[in-house]
Amino acid sequence: MRPYELIKAKRDGKRLEPGDIRAFIEAYTSGDVPDYQMSALCMAVFFRGLDAVELGAWTRAMLESGEVLDLGDVPGVKVDKHSTGGVGDKVSLSLAPLAAACGVPVPMISGRGLGHTGGTLDKLESIPGFKVDLPVSDYRRLVREVGCCLIGQTASVAPADKKLYALRDVTATVDCIPLICSSIMSKKLAEGIDALVLDVKVGSGAFMKTVEDARLLARTMIGVGAEMGRKVTALLTDMNQPLGRAVGNALEVVEAVEMLRGRAPADYTEVTLALTAEMLVLGGRAGSLAEARQKLERAVRDGSAVRKLQEIVEAQGGDPGAIDDYSRLPQARSQVDVLATEEGFVTGIQTEAVGLAAVALGAGRQRVDSRIDPAVGFTLLRKVGEPVKKGDPLVRIHYNDPAPVEDVRARLLAAYSCGPRAPEPQPLILERLG
Repeated sequence: MRPYELIKAKRDGKRLEPGDIRAFIEAYTSGDVPDYQMSALCMAVFFRGLDAVELGAWTRAMLESGEVLDLGDVPGVKVDKHSTGGVGDKVSLSLAPLAAACGVPVPMISGRGLGHTGGTLDKLESIPGFKVDLPVSDYRRLVREVGCCLIGQTASVAPADKKLYALRDVTATVDCIPLICSSIMSKKLAEGIDALVLDVKVGSGAFMKTVEDARLLARTMIGVGAEMGRKVTALLTDMNQPLGRAVGNALEVVEAVEMLRGRAPADYTEVTLALTAEMLVLGGRAGSLAEARQKLERAVRDGSAVRKLQEIVEAQGGDPGAIDDYSRLPQARSQVDVLATEEGFVTGIQTEAVGLAAVALGAGRQRVDSRIDPAVGFTLLRKVGEPVKKGDPLVRIHYNDPAPVEDVRARLLAAYSCGPRAPEPQPLILERLG
């Protein structure tokens, strides 16, 4: 089919042949299919979906659009983790050095922010000098020698997804299960892993708003992994409020380092330990989740986890001194607090609204070519269930450009709801699949 015919067929609910899907994605990767036609097809997929055969063909075409890395010379079971995206989700920054400190090789190809959610690469690049665009030869070497490497998609690894990832961000086609699944799995299967742990976020700050949708996405990715010969485990985790207290790139780096020192908020710490424990079990470094938790807690206590992060930062060209001296990270020039207008307890936070406020402040992208300010963001001074009095600070805004601050302040105030009673605590880990 010509591109027009393929778009029309999917728009009308028809099934696409694997060969046509492969040809379309190959042509898009080479530049013969323009962005506007891929945008149209993605929107058709958003409304019409892909069946199992179509999804398999789409994922394989994206995977094989570039080099599929072989890390056979790296001893051990290579395990990675992927999050479907949330607000304040800096788990990868602490999970990767934790797992590597416990002997699990972690080859991690990450992405940038999508929509209202932050991106691991943007956070890493807020560390002065940190390079995420290393050549594949360095990636292989660092996984072998350091035990971990965190890079972005190179020109040779899943190039179709690299182009499509940025396009989906600005065409309202991010929260689509087939496109999420194919993006994640093509990227992850290309990086040379043996096993994968998925963090599927659920709630107001996630692309999956319900447990049912999150479960469907998790099962879909587990199925694709099994078809490709990889072990995949998934945890459904709560995203009905931001994870931890920090939202914004450099601010989240600080909180990630604090987690490795045992000083981070309890919710962020728990989710990180739960996901990293799964990695240790899949990687053969622990016989049970309980044993894995003990090893992880020991790595935090004895300092080996934070030392591993410093080693990773230095190996990738970053300033390891910034892990000890946070003043070497980007700092916002000004701060202002959002004050509560009523008394009671925080009963809810519209987490997606918080993420969009961060984008408006400059911590995320409004367009593909938008520049991110790594210093700006929020500190959440009150979270769900915590008491508040009228005039108390709810959120601290860290900013450089004063122009968007009043709009951001209004967005954040509207995102908070208060009531006379604290809500019942909700579980952080909703379900485990795999």
